[in-house]
Amino acid sequence: MGEKLLLATSVFSHSPIHPYTKVVNQSLISQETHISKDKFTRINEQIRASEVRVVDQHSNQLGILPTRVALRKAEEAELDLVEVAPNANPPVCRIMDFGKYQYEKSKKEKEGKKRQHQVTVKEIRMRPKTDTHDMETKMKQARKFLEQRNKVKFTVIFRGRELAYKEMGREMLEHVIETLAEFGDVESPIKMEGRRMTMMLSGKGQ
Repeated sequence: MGEKLLLATSVFSHSPIHPYTKVVNQSLISQETHISKDKFTRINEQIRASEVRVVDQHSNQLGILPTRVALRKAEEAELDLVEVAPNANPPVCRIMDFGKYQYEKSKKEKEGKKRQHQVTVKEIRMRPKTDTHDMETKMKQARKFLEQRNKVKFTVIFRGRELAYKEMGREMLEHVIETLAEFGDVESPIKMEGRRMTMMLSGKGQ
């Protein structure tokens, strides 16, 4: 009995490990490190479904396959089996290079952020005695800026003896706030800065 046990142990300890198996296992460990940062994407052995719809690396539809078969095809191609549509029935998986997929995904996200609207500050200047027609024109211009989700700084400039009309300037800016209330929120309240009285609105949704 002791000899048989010794023989069995000897045979087991000398069982060859195929070098490719070692490479695959190391690859899986690396992929699991990546997936921890992207919890919404399952790859390879992390795929739970018993069968999946497979698209290969050449975009060929392979149909519905047992997951173990799909995994074998990915291994043969030295690529990954990536679950791209987990909510489909069955889930859709694509054979691809997962590292490259992550890189392309990150690149697209960065490009998307660059295309996002960048808020700018527009300035509209007025005088204490700006006439009604001119004010209407300025309000239309301000409304356009606010609808584009920009910020608009309104400045009433006082020259010489016009400082005596500070209250008139305040009333003008209060009128602006009331007129554009539907399109902008007060970001900076009315305040006096030397010979200038300012107020800033920001477009709705900022």
